[in-house]
Amino acid sequence: MKTSLFLFFLIFSVTAFSQNQEKSIVLKDADSNEPIEDATVFIAKTKQTLLSNSEGAVSFVLNGISNIQITHSSYTTVKLRSNILKEKENVILLKSSITGLDEIIVTKQHPQKILKTVVENSIKRLTVPARLKVYSREFFKMNGTNSYYNDGLMNFQLFGNSKNFKTDILLEQNRSYGLINEEISGDVLGYNLNDIMQNYYNFKYLNPLMEVKAKKEYDFVIKSYPANDDYYIMLVTPIDNVKELLDDFTILYDRKKKIIVEVNSFVSPTTIANMKDKTSLGSKNIYKSLFKTIYRLDNSNYYLVSSREEIGFERIEKDKKTDIEVKNYFVTTNFSNNNYTYKDSDVFKDKTLYNKKNTILTNYWDVSGLTTTDEEEQIILALELRQ
Repeated sequence: MKTSLFLFFLIFSVTAFSQNQEKSIVLKDADSNEPIEDATVFIAKTKQTLLSNSEGAVSFVLNGISNIQITHSSYTTVKLRSNILKEKENVILLKSSITGLDEIIVTKQHPQKILKTVVENSIKRLTVPARLKVYSREFFKMNGTNSYYNDGLMNFQLFGNSKNFKTDILLEQNRSYGLINEEISGDVLGYNLNDIMQNYYNFKYLNPLMEVKAKKEYDFVIKSYPANDDYYIMLVTPIDNVKELLDDFTILYDRKKKIIVEVNSFVSPTTIANMKDKTSLGSKNIYKSLFKTIYRLDNSNYYLVSSREEIGFERIEKDKKTDIEVKNYFVTTNFSNNNYTYKDSDVFKDKTLYNKKNTILTNYWDVSGLTTTDEEEQIILALELRQ
């Protein structure tokens, strides 16, 4: 009898272990075989959202079988079952949805007015109250050397409304490695976690396009989106001979529901080349700047999925110039509109995770929703060893 029970528990344990498996996907372009970054991978069973890294890689742990949906604004959506992922590294080829057949859409309203309507409606549609489980990751480089790294697992409790939006942060785990030069001001370090969600949920980064003068500074063009008839793409680019450091914007939106799906912006090399270097003390000469954010509509729920920001600039100081590069990632791994209770003492009130004492209970970064690349792993390890 004891032998039978032992065999039963042994078989049960092996079966349970075999079901709880780590899955790995590498997403590549079907034509070029190049890795695809920033693809959203949604695991239906766990309601987890993942984001592919610059190597196209996504890793996750799954108990049982689930439907998986892979989406990217430039590729045809793919749906599959997790039980087909048999290899250690499963390569999935995505077919480009950019056909060159897109056409310019002629509208009675100026595109800027259309954009204002889309933004206003998007703000109203975003699901609040809600809780976002978020993984953040940040790399800091100074004078070409990787100097600092932090990441953290947080719960953002969203409440209020579009006119009085508020956020409470519950910090679960975090880690920080490296040293920060005290001469570098805090305004260049990391997200300001106290207002980051407000910026994303009010689309603050699109404010320059809403101003009256934007019509004189930018060209607005709306194009069709061959991959989805319900979507349009709005291209907003600085006019020729612009004298300011203005971004190029690409805004993907649902023209029927009037909500934003994705926003990309970057400062083009041409724009940067037209700028004169600043020489005054404390000024910054930007040589790289990009931003990307993705939103998801899941039935009636509409929420932030991810953001990625990179900036590189030369800071003018008294006796020298300091080169600074910051790379930020922000991924919502799970969404919930259930009500939660917590104490005010549980709320994280600092602006960033910098100088926050490490709290590591699990290898949370392994199931973070954003797999580290080989290069990033080496950077983190090297900084950790310097502690």
